[in-house]
Amino acid sequence: MTAASESARIDRGGQVRQGEELDAAAVTAWLQAQGIELHGTPKVTQYAGGASNWTYRLEYENRDLILRRPPSGTKAKSAHDMNREYAVQKALKPVYPAVANMVGLCRDETVIGCEFYVMDRIVGMIPRKNLPPGVTLTPEQTRRLCENVFDKLIELHRVDWKAAGLDKLGKGSGYCRRQIDGWCDRWEKARTWNVMRGADVMRWLKANTPDDVATCVIHNDWRLDNLVFDPADPTRVIGVLDWEMATLGDPLMELGTTLAYWSQADDDRFIKSMRRQPSHLPGMMTRREIVDYYCARTGLKPQNWTFYEVYGLFRLAVIIQQIYYRYHHQQTRNPAFKQFWLLANYLIWRSRKLMRQSRR
Repeated sequence: MTAASESARIDRGGQVRQGEELDAAAVTAWLQAQGIELHGTPKVTQYAGGASNWTYRLEYENRDLILRRPPSGTKAKSAHDMNREYAVQKALKPVYPAVANMVGLCRDETVIGCEFYVMDRIVGMIPRKNLPPGVTLTPEQTRRLCENVFDKLIELHRVDWKAAGLDKLGKGSGYCRRQIDGWCDRWEKARTWNVMRGADVMRWLKANTPDDVATCVIHNDWRLDNLVFDPADPTRVIGVLDWEMATLGDPLMELGTTLAYWSQADDDRFIKSMRRQPSHLPGMMTRREIVDYYCARTGLKPQNWTFYEVYGLFRLAVIIQQIYYRYHHQQTRNPAFKQFWLLANYLIWRSRKLMRQSRR
């Protein structure tokens, strides 16, 4: 592979969106006041990925940095807690090297109008809906990529969170029950007239909720577009991004939510229409193969895997419906959300199908 072809695989930011400009001079002055040596005026670009916090690249002559901040007008700081996101990664870095190196946390909102944190950029390839242009993998390479993705998740789940000082990251045992209660409540609040009630799915989840199989650090948004791959070896994971929802929780619950996003080659058109990652490529493991792979390497044995699968689908239905609720009530006019109610209904239907199959 030539240096040019390898460089073409590297994920880069684009033009800063109108209304989301960054005061780079103020950020530079703050960083220098923290003792960070910076040369020159930074080139500022913005990443399109991530619908929550805004992410910028500041490219100095001697340092390549990433800045994360909440969107403007944010009311609920708990949903965009820069301090928490920074602290989680700083604590994990010594024991989980795939985390970026944290550079600084600014809690002084007078600098750019909000809290923010800065980290070193992890240079690499990030798969979006498809692999980057020019990247082609054999089925054997794709299989290795898939295995590496879930090995990296297993590595996270094995982190000694007590030794890492992450005791306060979550509420401890009872995670499964809290999640079911919480997502059922969110569904009720986000329902619109054109969406199924889903009462049978919620009853089934509550009746089948197991005890936690373990407590570990979970990322809570484990997808290929939150991972960075080595541009010289696109099968190797070198970074994990977007720790906003990380917490202490049940590892099988995380696997269930991860597979709700996993579209495989033989899925129907609805699932394929929701695909956000190249999980359909020849060589990728199926959802069933991933569960078997994960359990074989962790020793965990779910008594009722269908529960975790239905939970993942229902959680995704709630997330999609919450977005649609905002469109339905004209809180956003993004036309991309117009048909989200259909997807929410589909996920409820698919949950019911799995529930029926589990009773056979």
